[in-house]
Amino acid sequence: MTLLDSLELTVARVHQAYEEGSLTAESLTRSYLERITAYDQAGPAINSVILVNPRALEEARELDRRYREEGKFTGPLHGIPVLLKDNVNTKDMATTAGSKSLEGFVPDQDAFITKKLRAAGAFIIAKTNLHEFAIWGETISSILGQTKNPYDLTRTPGGSSGGTGAAVAANFGIIGIGTDTINSIRSPASACSLAGIRPTVGLVSRAGVVPYSMTQDTAGPICRTVEDCVRTLEAIAGYDPQDDETAWSAGRIPASYMASLKEEGLQGKRIGILESFFGKEEINEPVNRIMKEALDRFKEGGAVLVSITDEIDSDDMIKNVSVHLDDFKTDVDTYLESLGPKAPVHSVEEILASGKYHPGIEDNLKIALGLSQGTPSYNEKRMRQLLMRTRIMKIMADHDLDALVYPHQQQLVCKIGEGQKQRNGVLCSATGFPSIAVPAGFAPDENAPLGVPVGLEIIGRPFSEPALIEIAYAFEQKTKVRQAPLSTPALQ
Repeated sequence: MTLLDSLELTVARVHQAYEEGSLTAESLTRSYLERITAYDQAGPAINSVILVNPRALEEARELDRRYREEGKFTGPLHGIPVLLKDNVNTKDMATTAGSKSLEGFVPDQDAFITKKLRAAGAFIIAKTNLHEFAIWGETISSILGQTKNPYDLTRTPGGSSGGTGAAVAANFGIIGIGTDTINSIRSPASACSLAGIRPTVGLVSRAGVVPYSMTQDTAGPICRTVEDCVRTLEAIAGYDPQDDETAWSAGRIPASYMASLKEEGLQGKRIGILESFFGKEEINEPVNRIMKEALDRFKEGGAVLVSITDEIDSDDMIKNVSVHLDDFKTDVDTYLESLGPKAPVHSVEEILASGKYHPGIEDNLKIALGLSQGTPSYNEKRMRQLLMRTRIMKIMADHDLDALVYPHQQQLVCKIGEGQKQRNGVLCSATGFPSIAVPAGFAPDENAPLGVPVGLEIIGRPFSEPALIEIAYAFEQKTKVRQAPLSTPALQ
């Protein structure tokens, strides 16, 4: 396999090449490291990688050795390089949450999902940038600065997992891991022409992940294809005694999520179109045009589309239903205290006192410092979450729906220096329901040679990932929207 083929590789294609003897994990890793060198700080300067794993080639060589000697893969992700969001603990690399207040800090243990990835045969090629402490959605941090969108270098890659999104889109690795509290897996997936799965809260452990809101946090895959997302989800899902919420997944994980990769998966599905999550202003027109074309593809695939006119206000949900900022101080303090005396900071108050953070998150840190769990306001939000869960379940029951669909962002991903508006991801975040974002198309723009990516979101009932995968995969196979960005071409 030549270096030119390092664009848009999938797990299946890499494994086939390993078996044929035309590729090794070492040579694959070397090609990705060369791409990171050429494009992350040089060239278009995507600025997505906080830290390259200094042992990446060594780990790849070890996997090659084991394959030669044992004649089989070490697991379902054997020799697959992972781009890991830098709020997921790694015992052999620093985990900073994008903050200079944690610069150089190496945790004692891997996060649960890091262990699961390694056990599946994958290895971490790099830790990726994020919006500092994941506390907003444009991917800017004090440790690295602003990550750019590889499709339009004047725009953000979404956030908070935008470092992962930009790096996967630019072909710096095979699979990526993000975390999601409000929008943060699906936003970079939408902005970077990728697939992203926000699992049901409780399907994937958060142990060893720097928290934002343990009520709403989850982790999941961001990849170039739905299939690779599914392979990754299968590797990281499961019960973890260190995360009580994962007890809800017991007995609810199928023998294989891969069985849901069906090209005819749209056939007969009843899909609700949540009309209130479509913007009604001129700024929304580029997204709405792409969505109209996408919905036509759903119908061509055999789905029955049902207009859902219930008024749900995503902006109001962020303010009055989501508890992200209310949880932040308690949950971050608990995490930092657990790190012990060698951690440089042990509370949000100490982070603020250190001054070692990006000024753009100061207001949110100060707001969070004045909030806490268990207050009347907090309890009212939690009650609204329960009511919203029931409301969505009732909408789906009343219309006999398999899923709901809407644009993840009502307007195009924002320019660098601006704040993203009209995101819809809060519906799943505040309810804990699962969703999958997939590429819907590209909206023309003078700064984007291919156009600005637009993603749609498919949501369902708790633990309905198999049905959502069927829909997302069938739509992906029918449309094949994904294209590699022109800013990071194959190296000659």
